[in-house]
Amino acid sequence: MDLTYTEEEQDFRVRLRAWLAKVLPELPAKPSPDDWPGRRAYDLGWQRRLYEAGYAGLHWPVDAGGRGATPTQHLIFLEEAERAGAPYVGANFVGLLHAGPTVAAEGTAEQRARWLPPVLRGDEVWCQGFSEPDAGSDLASLRTRAVRDGDDYVISGSKIWTSHAEVADWCELLVRTDPGAPKHRGISWLAMPMDAPGVSVRPLRTLAGSAEFAQVFLDEVRVPVANRVGAENDGWRVTMVTLSFERGTAFVGEVVACRRTLGELARTAKANGRWDDPVLRRRLGRLYGEFGALWRLTQWNVSEAERSAGGVPGIGGSVFKLAYSHARQELYDTAAEVLGARSLSLEEEWTLDRLSSLSYTIAAGTSQIQRNIVAERILGLPKGR
Repeated sequence: MDLTYTEEEQDFRVRLRAWLAKVLPELPAKPSPDDWPGRRAYDLGWQRRLYEAGYAGLHWPVDAGGRGATPTQHLIFLEEAERAGAPYVGANFVGLLHAGPTVAAEGTAEQRARWLPPVLRGDEVWCQGFSEPDAGSDLASLRTRAVRDGDDYVISGSKIWTSHAEVADWCELLVRTDPGAPKHRGISWLAMPMDAPGVSVRPLRTLAGSAEFAQVFLDEVRVPVANRVGAENDGWRVTMVTLSFERGTAFVGEVVACRRTLGELARTAKANGRWDDPVLRRRLGRLYGEFGALWRLTQWNVSEAERSAGGVPGIGGSVFKLAYSHARQELYDTAAEVLGARSLSLEEEWTLDRLSSLSYTIAAGTSQIQRNIVAERILGLPKGR
């Protein structure tokens, strides 16, 4: 018996485990990786089941439509869902893990009522329109323009690396509303309907052969001013809230998945003889310790977020993001050592995961950016000139 769990939390685990055991065999077959409409339907179908069973939005506050569960119950849910092989959030990870929480923390009552219930029910998908082709890692140098015209903004520009844009209903969009202001002060955060006239989507194929990313072109797209979250030109502050969720709590389930993969690696190494290599064993042992520490850091970040005003994670999320990105890459480099020549085959799941892991030191803020945040905001070091 784990004495760190209360009786109520133990009961929550038992009920959840029983529900997963009942419902998972009833799920339809997963669609092809390239069938994005099919994957959208599959992912939203799972979200709807969670909603109907009372497990959707465990990490969201009650006044935002969430369940108001404790941080420990949230973590128990992630552990049990991963252990049972349940579907992940999939195509709607933006809506569930950072756009939705941002609206919950920063939106008006009307905005929360409009956008949050459909995310939790599995009715609508969101994508993220932050990165731009010419901005690189300097997100604040974005050039997409939004000109006020009465009750609308008229938007022109383009975004890149927009996950699941081709199946999204809404986009959390950063635009420049005051080109004359210092670059961090002339930005606004908008919710843009993806079916608005002037929006076009061009899928991008990755190294692994998948097409979950897209470039989005905006040609005089009209978005109501009422869709702005936060004040005009205060979008950079709102963006920091979004990035806090993205870095601080959005990767929680993936840590659980990596710990499971580590166990599978050890079993595979014992079966194919690679376990006899002491260097590999030491590497697996060190990764075991590192992911254990990351899980503890995850628990702390989730607890801190759910105790804070609006449930916004703190700057500890940058510590997690930096450490996790590199640990994940090393995990799948180690998988390549265990697989040997098989690691060159795209038919191997770990090969695809390894290719995907290459993006983690770039996505959600590069490792260089995270080091700057840790140095300046946690360690108090001076800013570079």
